[in-house]
Amino acid sequence: MEWLNYHHLHYFWRVVRAGGVTQAARELHVSSPAISAQLKELQDFVGEPLFSRSGRKLVLTEMGRTVFDYAEDIFSLGRELVDTVRNRPTGRPIRVDIGVADVLPKMIARWLIQPALALRESVRIVCREGSSDQLVARLATLELDVVLSDSPAELSRVGRAYNHDLGTSGITFVGIGPAMQKVKGSFPECLSGVPMLLPADNTALRRDLDYWFESRNLHPNVVGEFEDFALLRAFAQSGVGVFPVPSVFVHDLRKQDKVVRIGSTDDVKMRFYAISAERKIKHPAVAAICETARRQLFG
Repeated sequence: MEWLNYHHLHYFWRVVRAGGVTQAARELHVSSPAISAQLKELQDFVGEPLFSRSGRKLVLTEMGRTVFDYAEDIFSLGRELVDTVRNRPTGRPIRVDIGVADVLPKMIARWLIQPALALRESVRIVCREGSSDQLVARLATLELDVVLSDSPAELSRVGRAYNHDLGTSGITFVGIGPAMQKVKGSFPECLSGVPMLLPADNTALRRDLDYWFESRNLHPNVVGEFEDFALLRAFAQSGVGVFPVPSVFVHDLRKQDKVVRIGSTDDVKMRFYAISAERKIKHPAVAAICETARRQLFG
């Protein structure tokens, strides 16, 4: 039986992730020739080139990509094993790094994250904001434990990410003060011609809303588009326009912003996902987020 030298494989994996032999040597505190020798031995074992050159850069061959994909799985499982068996020092808080997509309503993000702070162990949360694509890319470098988003990661565009469905919510249209003056008649026809604030057109919710407006022959007057829901909400508070929110969000929003409910639809759904770099979630804080969302928030 042939045995794979995992030391060689590990050096290869680190070279690919670091972007080159020199960078990997710096991270591993070994010489570049030592790493090159390890790569040659792995390549001899495989029997095919793992890299080709493009100028001064090393580019994975088709076989190199296959070997790297296996290495990702192997060393990811190794990390999960270490996390499982490692004993945490008493009193040291569990750290959880959470990416929050900027299109996600902040109150819903807080609802989702809150269960992590309710664990018996002491927990320290570190939240990062950005686009879903930016945050998912940071999963691969282990900068984040989980990404909370309104859309799943496109697996064809990322190396390793798993989508965990948390739940869905219908949409409710609401307004504040002056925004309600042009809302006349029954829902949803009353939305035509009304000043409206909407998510940016690169979001899943916006695409679904546009399709729903078209199918219902509705023509709202879009006066603002936003990638950040917090900014959309800030404009809405001044009465600039009506806006859509997840229905599960409306109760608390009515208490905070004194919004007026116009109408709701389940024909448009906002979906919520936890995206992780591991197939089976092991981190206790991330597990608490997922389980509570499915059982209580969206159940």
